[in-house]
Amino acid sequence: MMLSGSQSNWGVILLAHGAPDRLKDVPAFLLSLRNGRPLPAAAVEEIVARYRLVSLLPGAPPGEASPLTRLTIRQAAALGERLQRPVYVGMRNWRPYIVQALKQAAADSIERLIAVCLAPQNSRTSVGQYRQALEEARQRSAPGLDIAFVASWHDYPGLIAAFRERLATALASAGAAAEGSVPVVFTAHSVPERTIREGDAYEQQVRETARLVAESLGLERGQWSVAFQSQGMTPEPWIGPTVESEIDWLATVGHRHVVVAPVGFVCDHVEILYDIDVVFRGHGQAKGITVSRPESLNDSPLFIDALADLVNTRKNLQFAIGDL
Repeated sequence: MMLSGSQSNWGVILLAHGAPDRLKDVPAFLLSLRNGRPLPAAAVEEIVARYRLVSLLPGAPPGEASPLTRLTIRQAAALGERLQRPVYVGMRNWRPYIVQALKQAAADSIERLIAVCLAPQNSRTSVGQYRQALEEARQRSAPGLDIAFVASWHDYPGLIAAFRERLATALASAGAAAEGSVPVVFTAHSVPERTIREGDAYEQQVRETARLVAESLGLERGQWSVAFQSQGMTPEPWIGPTVESEIDWLATVGHRHVVVAPVGFVCDHVEILYDIDVVFRGHGQAKGITVSRPESLNDSPLFIDALADLVNTRKNLQFAIGDL
């Protein structure tokens, strides 16, 4: 779609998965996530229990199930201040939904939007679904709005620099505790193996992000690896190796510390605060290995600068919403 309209009437929309704000919202969120198909009661109870553990973390507002929405809104506010442009937040599976964001942009007389999915690596199972939801919402609620979609930014220099900054701090802390070299396991959300066999570039892009961050820190190949987390509870195989299997191997070769560095996520949410901070740390403890991680990017100034540079670099490009 050709970008048109006044150069002054443009803004940004940040797209994210969405997460329940409050514990009492978890069942409704799960229904939204599954397009109204209910999960078994036992599965709902298990997921609520995970969010409850997250809600009890130090600093969490009372009753907050996940900080994802709060942090994404903070990212948008910081980016808007940096760009001096309106920045909207659209979630695919929870409030504020993408359609709500587009309606607000139209009401604000915005003619052009730069859409950035807060998942740097492109998969049709994630970014592809955001893109489809964005176009459906545009057709339904803001057909006159022009949108440039940033398809992937897994190797963007500013993103690599932001990840490097966080990981360098984590490695310095872990290295002091371990009194020696500490291995790094880079991680991102898993996808079904079938997705990769059908030509999806996601796994390649995750590995490229990890390599660039590792090289920026001067890590040698034997000091780092890539694993995938949060595999789905379905019969079909999902890509690996799992983070747990990497922890097991590191323990068997004598390591007692490991830094798990998520490069597929750009702010705290349940897959960091529960999967890493609870599950992986507990798994490591059982194997005699301490698991730590870098602080999430959240609204770090370096990350916000990276987003601003990304938007400014690509705002005049032309993208067609639709096929990836």
